[in-house]
Amino acid sequence: MGLFVNPDNSAFQKTLNSLIYVDKTKLIEYTNTVLNTDNAFICNSRPRRFGKSITANMLTAYYSKGCDSEAMFSTLEIAKSKDFRKYLNQYDVIRFDVQWCMMDAGSPDAAVRYINEHLISELRELYPEIPLKDVKTAYGVMSRINASTGRKFVVIIDEWDVLIRDEGSNEKIQKDYIDFLRGMFKGIMPTSYIALAYITGILPIKKIRTESALNNFDEFTMMDASNMAPYIGFTQDEVKDLCQTYQVDFDKVKCWYDGYLLEAEQIYNPRAVVSVMTKKRFKSYWSETGTYEAIVPLINMNFDGLKTAIIEMLSGASVKVDVTSFQNDAVNFVNKDDVLTYLIHLGYLGYNQDKEMAFVPNEEIRQELLKAVRRKKWNEFTEFQIKSEELLNATLDMDAEKVASDMEQIHMEYASAIQYNNENSLSSVLTIAYLSAMQYYFKPVREMPAGRGFADFIFLPKPEYQQEYPALVVELKWNQDVQTAINQIKEKQYPASIEAYTGKILLAALSYDKKTKHHKCIIEKYTK
Repeated sequence: MGLFVNPDNSAFQKTLNSLIYVDKTKLIEYTNTVLNTDNAFICNSRPRRFGKSITANMLTAYYSKGCDSEAMFSTLEIAKSKDFRKYLNQYDVIRFDVQWCMMDAGSPDAAVRYINEHLISELRELYPEIPLKDVKTAYGVMSRINASTGRKFVVIIDEWDVLIRDEGSNEKIQKDYIDFLRGMFKGIMPTSYIALAYITGILPIKKIRTESALNNFDEFTMMDASNMAPYIGFTQDEVKDLCQTYQVDFDKVKCWYDGYLLEAEQIYNPRAVVSVMTKKRFKSYWSETGTYEAIVPLINMNFDGLKTAIIEMLSGASVKVDVTSFQNDAVNFVNKDDVLTYLIHLGYLGYNQDKEMAFVPNEEIRQELLKAVRRKKWNEFTEFQIKSEELLNATLDMDAEKVASDMEQIHMEYASAIQYNNENSLSSVLTIAYLSAMQYYFKPVREMPAGRGFADFIFLPKPEYQQEYPALVVELKWNQDVQTAINQIKEKQYPASIEAYTGKILLAALSYDKKTKHHKCIIEKYTK
């Protein structure tokens, strides 16, 4: 048992000892199926606080020869697999955290040398009978051991991308690290001595500046999680079970921490969910492990449409984003899509793969982004807030004429930047127009199932404001009579589905005439 080679299972045991542990060991069932195949090279990227290190520790505990983990896993899901014992503690495992290595080495430029030297030293100690003195690289040693014994390695790297992210402007460090990874994983030889490679970090590998270095990896990301989706965070069913166990309001947890859409799964941030279960306090836990200051330079970059897109998403809308242009370069951004894509990888935005749209996933992240925006005191944001506050007050006062007038003004002023000219676009106008409502309301639910149809928007007040602020049911019509919209709300019984959430409910109907640019509004109280 060494520091990097064949570690013990103590790190994963600490996770199992925790008050809350959600079983993700079925991931091992997948890695077992790809052992010694062309798919045995896996990059599973995800934001911080999404359990990257826990997963790495779990895989280490399962595969490492440096421990006996049968009892540890015997009560977990993987124990039900027919191949559970076949691969349990059967491999020489190399496991290291690049960020830790960089710090222990004393500087980023010493990290690769540090990793290489420690791996060589430990492998020589593990296999003293094999002549390895003349071998200068860790992957050379691994290849020599494989040639002599036929044994293969499982390589697990945590924070694999830290040198890519933090040292993006240092070409020498980047080159040294890429060359090290290429030697470890690329080409014919690594396929002979590696049974499984699992690397995890925030960034994926694709389109890194030297793409050929690691293009043999299968990638699972926050934009395309594939069958890894249930293991990247907590699923909705897992969160429901925790809420029942710890007697926490699931609907409130959903509003605060849900929102990452991966394949068909609604994924929650594990750290946030565990925190709210144990502390019983709804707030943003994001800042406890990081700072919004890291994204302030990103959202303030001078790219056309970037600030508008951020404001739209803060208001609850989704924006189109081309994620294909991002080159995994955390220094040289080319356009707003690069910035938005990076924010998706960082976890500050969610992503709908089918619609190719980005959005603010939940209340926790919205608060972090608001802090970042307010930190720079955007003029655009301040102006929006003032106009939005007037619009919200007019709505609550049931001043339909002023609501229509204010909406018309907002629509006209921002049409050139956001290009709204149909019903879907009007929906986006509405979300940014009600930006100030986000102080009192949760993120608006778009096309929420309601009664016998779908309401265009539901604004639900946060629990602390339910006595002062009504829920808002909003129906939008484009080039149709506004009375048609209000009638539809009543006929399809939209309010009935949210009576349990709040006391008072306002019904609001809005229409927009494309030719005249004229807006009309009707607002009524809903009587139960």
